[in-house]
Amino acid sequence: MKYIALSVLASILAACGQQPSPTATKAQLTSSFAENEATKPLDAYWYQGKAEITRYELQQNRYRDLHPGEALLVFVTEDFLTDKQVKNDNYKNTNSINALKTNYINRFTTGLYDYSIMTSVFTPADAAKHPQTLKVTMSSQDWCGQSFMQTNWRNNRYETQVRSYFEQEADQNFDAAKAILEDELFNRIRINPAALPSGQINILPSLSHTRLQHTKFHPARADAVLKAYDGKDFEGDNLQMYQVTFSDSKRVLTIVFEQQAPYKIAGWMESHPSFDGQVRRTIAKRTHTVLTPYWQQNGLADRALRKQLGLSE
Repeated sequence: MKYIALSVLASILAACGQQPSPTATKAQLTSSFAENEATKPLDAYWYQGKAEITRYELQQNRYRDLHPGEALLVFVTEDFLTDKQVKNDNYKNTNSINALKTNYINRFTTGLYDYSIMTSVFTPADAAKHPQTLKVTMSSQDWCGQSFMQTNWRNNRYETQVRSYFEQEADQNFDAAKAILEDELFNRIRINPAALPSGQINILPSLSHTRLQHTKFHPARADAVLKAYDGKDFEGDNLQMYQVTFSDSKRVLTIVFEQQAPYKIAGWMESHPSFDGQVRRTIAKRTHTVLTPYWQQNGLADRALRKQLGLSE
């Protein structure tokens, strides 16, 4: 870190889709940040050799309830290889760029058993030279089983693989068309929220939503708006919000963040129908933030630092 799955089967899938969006012309939809990305260097805040870690109090929409939990966003800049699309460890490969990485960790309990979901997103810091987020990985573990999903930007498309415990998903390899990634929105906000597209967009739903809802991973039409936040769920001065309303479902994603660089994330909300058809809202509210080189803090004595994030020891 230099810079840092018959009715029985259907019931199982529900307990433990989305149709293809209509074809639209390029003029109607925005499918890439390259179409309106304003050239702007990544703020110096990110070049201190530290990571920003923020804990959020979570209420997660799952099954037929809102379940308590916590979420963590870990942001850090990292040297990233564009060919292998992995972290540059040896510094012998010249295909290296600086990327902003998000590790999004989501933990919640559903009655007796629990979920642990982690998504990693790698977005080039220089959007003018590298306009597409290059890689997203997601792993999900619960008491039913595990699933893994990864998508890589190669050959002008997102090459995608799925490995799942459920029969109807099982092992898949396919391509997804070029579109904005829902998973990259946190990074795009942290880099330059002014470049967020407004109006009609083509967006690939987040990997975690796709797996949890057992839907297909393909571009969906949505309406996006960037404006001042005037709600009461999140605290902070001069808050902005970016809201994405999916056209072919009752799903709305709202991310709230500070107006000034480094555009810290105050929290987010996501509403969509639960398995019983009732729309419920996931909400994550910021509670603690630290800036620290956590990869160096791995001794027993460092457990005390967890208190700074409101985490149990």
